[in-house]
Amino acid sequence: MKTVTYYLSPMSPWSYFGHPRIVALARRYGAQLVPRPIDLGRVFPASGGLPLAQRPQQRQAYRLHELRRWREFNDVPLNLHPKHFPVPSDAAACTIIAAGRVAGSERALEVAYALMRCVWVEERDISDPATLAAVAAAHGVDGAALAAQAQAARAEFDANTDDAIRDRVFGVPWYVVDGEPFWGQDRLDFVERALAR
Repeated sequence: MKTVTYYLSPMSPWSYFGHPRIVALARRYGAQLVPRPIDLGRVFPASGGLPLAQRPQQRQAYRLHELRRWREFNDVPLNLHPKHFPVPSDAAACTIIAAGRVAGSERALEVAYALMRCVWVEERDISDPATLAAVAAAHGVDGAALAAQAQAARAEFDANTDDAIRDRVFGVPWYVVDGEPFWGQDRLDFVERALAR
């Protein structure tokens, strides 16, 4: 069985676009998909990246063109200017990790996608504890069990980010198959080739 290490951020539109397909590819090829939410606030400075608000205007404008294209190509809903973006996403990332610790990686992947939809489709605030609890509960993850995992989830989030920096990650989604890195949902054709080898 191959393993796909999947670095992601619940705040990333590119993670949102790629998520259903990487989940489907892992199932199709019998691969283990390991979600690893990371802190882009630490990854960007370590890799020479900039938060969106600090990028040149031409890059910000082009990003909107790309979001429209990918929205149409994937035929999925996406608000170009969501009400709750950007907001701190550490707690959401830790919720994904805690869900995995409580209920396994499949459940973590479900919670991750639900949180991405909160941002990009549903106009919900993923920095709000009530939103996080409601999303987890909707996917069968008990709030008390999540709370019990809070400290361990935070430590895992920090370790994921350390590993991402060590692995030279500079954006999300980032997939690793057999030690080979792939950046972006637009590289999923290459991910599929790696899984098919």
